[in-house]
Amino acid sequence: MSSKKTIHPRSGMNKDDLREDIRQHLRYTLAKDEYSSTNWDNYRSVVLSVMDRLHDRWIETQQGYYKNESKRVYYLSMEYLIGRLLDNMLVNLGVQDEAAEAMEEAGLDYDKVRNAEWDAGLGNGGLGRLAACFLDSMATLGIPAIGYGIRYDFGIFYQQIENGYQVEKPDLWLRYGNPWDVVRSKTQYNVPFYGHSRAYNDGNGDLKFKWENTHDVLAVAYDTPIPGFKNDVVNNLRLWKASSSSSIDLKSFNQGQYIDAVRDTQLNENISRVLYPNDKMFRGQELRLKQEFFLVMASMKDILRRFRKTNDDWRKLPEKVAIQCNDTHPNLAIPELMRVLVDEEGLSWDQAWDITVKTMAYTNHTLLPEALEKWPVSLLRNLLPRHLQIIYEINRRFLQHVQEKIGDDRGKISRLSIVGEGEDPVVHMASLGIVGSHKTNGVAALHSDLLKKTLFRDFYEIFPERFTNKTNGITPRRWLRQCNRELSALITDKIGEEWVTHLDQLKKLESYTDDKAFMKKFAAIKQSNKKKMAEYIHDKRGIKINTSSMFDIQIKRIHEYKRQLMFTLYAITQYNRIKANPDGDFVPRTLLVAGKAAPGYTMAKLFIKLMNDVGEKINNDPDVGDKLKFLFLENYSVTLAEKMIPSANLSEQISTAGFEASGTGNMKFALNGALTIGTLDGANVEIKEEVGDENIFIFGNTVDDVDRLRHEGYNPWTYYEKNEELKQAVDQIRDGFFNEDKELYQPIIDSLLHKGDYFLVLADYEEYVKTQEKVDDLFRNQDEWNRKALLNTARVGKFSSDRTIRDYAEEIWNVKVAD
Repeated sequence: MSSKKTIHPRSGMNKDDLREDIRQHLRYTLAKDEYSSTNWDNYRSVVLSVMDRLHDRWIETQQGYYKNESKRVYYLSMEYLIGRLLDNMLVNLGVQDEAAEAMEEAGLDYDKVRNAEWDAGLGNGGLGRLAACFLDSMATLGIPAIGYGIRYDFGIFYQQIENGYQVEKPDLWLRYGNPWDVVRSKTQYNVPFYGHSRAYNDGNGDLKFKWENTHDVLAVAYDTPIPGFKNDVVNNLRLWKASSSSSIDLKSFNQGQYIDAVRDTQLNENISRVLYPNDKMFRGQELRLKQEFFLVMASMKDILRRFRKTNDDWRKLPEKVAIQCNDTHPNLAIPELMRVLVDEEGLSWDQAWDITVKTMAYTNHTLLPEALEKWPVSLLRNLLPRHLQIIYEINRRFLQHVQEKIGDDRGKISRLSIVGEGEDPVVHMASLGIVGSHKTNGVAALHSDLLKKTLFRDFYEIFPERFTNKTNGITPRRWLRQCNRELSALITDKIGEEWVTHLDQLKKLESYTDDKAFMKKFAAIKQSNKKKMAEYIHDKRGIKINTSSMFDIQIKRIHEYKRQLMFTLYAITQYNRIKANPDGDFVPRTLLVAGKAAPGYTMAKLFIKLMNDVGEKINNDPDVGDKLKFLFLENYSVTLAEKMIPSANLSEQISTAGFEASGTGNMKFALNGALTIGTLDGANVEIKEEVGDENIFIFGNTVDDVDRLRHEGYNPWTYYEKNEELKQAVDQIRDGFFNEDKELYQPIIDSLLHKGDYFLVLADYEEYVKTQEKVDDLFRNQDEWNRKALLNTARVGKFSSDRTIRDYAEEIWNVKVAD
């Protein structure tokens, strides 16, 4: 699979070849010169030059997979939060420095070229970012893999803050096209909806079913190359765009009914129009179900077409194909594969079921029951009639198996049923995923344990061998090598470059904690990153930041369980302390928050307004000066994360214990030398194990404590009344101190005091504030702080997505990893 064996005229990796290619593309592909080109033209000419170098490797990689008859991994995900690609492509090709020099000699500014790229925000948060990391790791490990998703016209909304409120604007990431993708116009599949399932006799006395009178939508493939790190492997991300299979109704058009003629075309194309914002609350919209099935059927047709090229024995499918469903969204792949095998290929149910279970695997990403997909039977009956029949038959046979195993325990059988009972029955997609696949995995040790003990306890008792843990990881290429070039250069200078693909090599850095020259450079790099962040804030907001202050950062989706509200209460407490004693000895802090709230999530949007109001008060108070700043940065994205994470001193990971499945921001911060303040939740538990108790700040109620508090009868008023600082902060929010409209924040007060404080903000507040005081004490001793920061970087090698993917490959997919 190595392109080094073949000499290609457009694959020169040196500065001179790159420079000439950039100039050639500008003139001969884009018909521009140095006088007429825009930043976008310059960016495109660079991308086209990079694509030239990727194409040879891309083609040869795919040829190698065919020649070797490799088992393929197919990763199905509704979300890919890939961010900007230029730096990532150059890093993985190993030509970032050469490309930068080539651009300079061609008269281009690297930063302007890079900044012309729009973030590809085809995901809401962790789920989509994880998928992007996994694609990078699969290519780096040489795993024959394809990622499948949807090419949304509009990604996650563009967030603007107006008068402190979140305002959602369309994310026009495709306004000028996407130079990284290649449209495969001839790779298109019909995806049917509606119609009915007709039963018939096949002539052998067997009852068969045919899905008929459907309304079809066309799925067209768009491919993006995914290069591994310096290994000449280029895998594929294939995104489907919805198109009308019949263009326009000419009869209606000729009769002057233009609107009717194009209406169906518009409705079909709506399927890939916009990414659904995920607010961790399942809402059963028909368009969302259409999107999920659209992804599943187009991908399954593509997967099976590729399998049939070299195989005619369906029993070999699990030997050649591994399908991983990223959350429940693609779990319709289970009944779809059954439909193909039984209805189209004529296999018996038992043969088809054996093949399906061995081929499919499912990753769970949530412990929130309200976030689990439950599709109404009525909707499935209308939209996917044959699939509903298959789901019912899967369920019937499964419950029969359960009854034989456990006897007539009606309560347990009811809980295990894939199809819920009642007046408006629903299909539980997580249950379908567990029953229809050979492995179900959680994404952190705690999360996987809780799945077995709580959410899926009954299923675990039936299928203990199917449950496994695969702790999430992040790609070191983007989240250290690319986003923190100074630190990665320092590390490489000391221990070599092997850490980029073997992150556990960072352990070697531990021996440098007593090396004063090294530690001085390490501290200077953090300071340099803070300076860049401060410049960004000054440019965007006009606010001057004290770069010697502690940069204390919380970046993630805005949600009640992630407790941005507790971080805000801490900001208010610090403000009140400074006001009460302006000459006191305070460790200066810059508190930074970024994240998006789902458009329909009223409480999360109110948190954003509150944070902006609190920031307005703090940042403009002359008594506070540069001792404290509290800022909400708008339009959080991968690109903004790449600025914020390297600048952080302290990482806020403060979710209510038992709610965060894993988190990956916690890993990125630690890798870049930030200390964590957090609860024992998600992957924080494993980060603590890796970095050591003395190098992390853990506080708050544990999962067991939360459970006990709930059972004993938690009373938030007790905490409110006994802590004066907490009471003052809550009262200020209630009484109009931050906004003269006293009714505005009443829903927040109600949630804390009158509706039970479900996420235990008040219960954890006091210990959180005391732990923040310990953080202050350590920060006063910069040498000791920096030593612990380096130990965080050195000890989080476990959290590479390369390790995660190796685990999937060996324990779920049964595929070989390149040495």
